[in-house]
Amino acid sequence: MAESAGPPAAAPAAPKSDQPVQPVQPGNALHGVTLEAIVTALAAHYGWEELGQRIAIRCFVSEPSVASSLKFLRKTPWAREKVESLYLFMLREVRRASPQVHNFPEPKR
Repeated sequence: MAESAGPPAAAPAAPKSDQPVQPVQPGNALHGVTLEAIVTALAAHYGWEELGQRIAIRCFVSEPSVASSLKFLRKTPWAREKVESLYLFMLREVRRASPQVHNFPEPKR
């Protein structure tokens, strides 16, 4: 009788990661930006009062906070879309207001 040398060797396991693999999304300004970061940036830029005027939802008008906003926005797709749209508008607005920087060489004298 032939003796076996033990159990067959298992193939090496692929490394596990806690983070899901996200596809590359060039040109998507929202890629990698959390909802919390969006709400925080909008509140810092516009303030809660103006934010409540621009998007009339209770979490921005009545006792506004980041936590209450996140709770509502995660459950309400139409409101989240409005917030994301305003965030993209704010980014364009900020980009237009900042001076354009050119890296042209100094002219020779």
